[in-house]
Amino acid sequence: MELILISGLVSLLGGIAVGLQGPLSSIIGQNIGILESVFIVHLGGAVLAGFLLLFSGGGNLSAWRSVPWYALMAGFLGLLVISSVNFSIPRIGVSATIAFMVTAQLLVSMALDHYGLL
Repeated sequence: MELILISGLVSLLGGIAVGLQGPLSSIIGQNIGILESVFIVHLGGAVLAGFLLLFSGGGNLSAWRSVPWYALMAGFLGLLVISSVNFSIPRIGVSATIAFMVTAQLLVSMALDHYGLL
């Protein structure tokens, strides 16, 4: 029960982060450009992740070669997510952007679950 509660709270925190990240990265994109915003957002994430890895002794980072090649596309997909958010929010708004993205996410998730992919 405690694990479910913690998982739910972490998921809510992630949802809050997604809800804030879109508008914030869109502000950066409107001021300096979409690619520049994507770079800044990912650089900030890389710096924080690197800092956390540094203080955790590197974790299991050295085992990255054991990850299937297609799983490494996650970084490229992150770039696509931030780019699409930066492009869409100023044009159709935060709610519509998130609604379209969540709809697409649910459809892809249903297909992956149904066919047992990934």
